[in-house]
Amino acid sequence: MQKIGFAEALDSIVASDPRYQRDAYVFLRDALDFTTKQQKKVKGATVRHVTGPELLGGVRQYALKEFGPLVMTVFDNWGIHSCEDIGNMVFNLIGAGIFGKTEEDSIEDFKDVYDFEEAFVKPFAPAKPPGAKPPPESQPLIRK
Repeated sequence: MQKIGFAEALDSIVASDPRYQRDAYVFLRDALDFTTKQQKKVKGATVRHVTGPELLGGVRQYALKEFGPLVMTVFDNWGIHSCEDIGNMVFNLIGAGIFGKTEEDSIEDFKDVYDFEEAFVKPFAPAKPPGAKPPPESQPLIRK
């Protein structure tokens, strides 16, 4: 049996599950590569299996690095709205034989790991100046 290539696997995945754009899967593969390289830098260890939460951390870092404040716009376009969407994509890639998994891996590993608003919008929100006061109560324009 011939091993299926990444492009052919994506054709099959996108045809059977059109929720996510093809580019989203390419990004996810690149984010996994980024995550494993980051782990090597930090731990100096050989490449080992990446858990769901570790991959989500790498997705977060890589997305912020690649897209900056446009992350949510790009992800929305690709159909990605939550950590669970990343998990669904991972398991689609596992089903196609592109990613591997251990017995401990589960789709549950991708549930509520972080909030997209907190992860991708808040880092770019303007900071409030120290000692900023709330706006004053509305005053009538005409004084008697």
